[in-house]
Amino acid sequence: MKIALIQSDLYWENPSENRKQFELKINQIEADVNLIVLPEMFSTGFTMNAAAVAEEMQGETIQWMQSVAKNRKCALTGSLIIAENGKFYNRMVFVFPTGELKWYNKRHLFSLAGENEFYTAGTEKVIVDYLEWKICLQICYDLRFPVFVRNVENYDLLLYVANWPKVRTNAWDALLKARAIENLSFVVGVNRIGQDDNNYEHIGHSQVIDFLGNYVLEPQEIEAIFVVELDKQKMLETRKKLDFLSDKDTFEIKI
Repeated sequence: MKIALIQSDLYWENPSENRKQFELKINQIEADVNLIVLPEMFSTGFTMNAAAVAEEMQGETIQWMQSVAKNRKCALTGSLIIAENGKFYNRMVFVFPTGELKWYNKRHLFSLAGENEFYTAGTEKVIVDYLEWKICLQICYDLRFPVFVRNVENYDLLLYVANWPKVRTNAWDALLKARAIENLSFVVGVNRIGQDDNNYEHIGHSQVIDFLGNYVLEPQEIEAIFVVELDKQKMLETRKKLDFLSDKDTFEIKI
């Protein structure tokens, strides 16, 4: 699978400007990528002002994502603020080339920033089947909670989108690598860059790690698009040779 990671600054609480800038960036990507990944809350930045900028699932940003996916004939994913049944969600939406939608609501809300006061936590782990790859969708703070993401479904790719600040970059790097090693899975992490309106600086460090903890793409700090190609067969061969997942613990998660 060929994946494009878009590491970008974000316009604060301005969905229309963010859609414009991402469309320009997406138009620069080579034609044969299978999946394009945008950061967490790519249309607004990591804001707690949900009531002012939330959209519905039939809203402009979702329609834009569907249009891009159809025109590019590839999947597109990232998280945005969704209003539904009187609640707000930090929702990672996966759009197939057909325009079909799957989504994951962020399970672990970042209480240090008060995210839990404005958003509703998800309850389900979501794995998307796409081009014979099983992709587990995760958002930012979820990275700190390995039990929820433990690989009991034999997924092939862990996909994290984030607004992870510079001050905790060491944790971002270490935890992404840990998730890859312990789950024998590829891991893709896509973070933003730039300073947000809360004065938090972000330096990106978007990266791709293989199932043994080796870099496919080392952490990056510039505003750019990075394209990687992942070999699922190599991962399957390694899992057969190093069958660590068979010895995993059995446990139950209570929501």
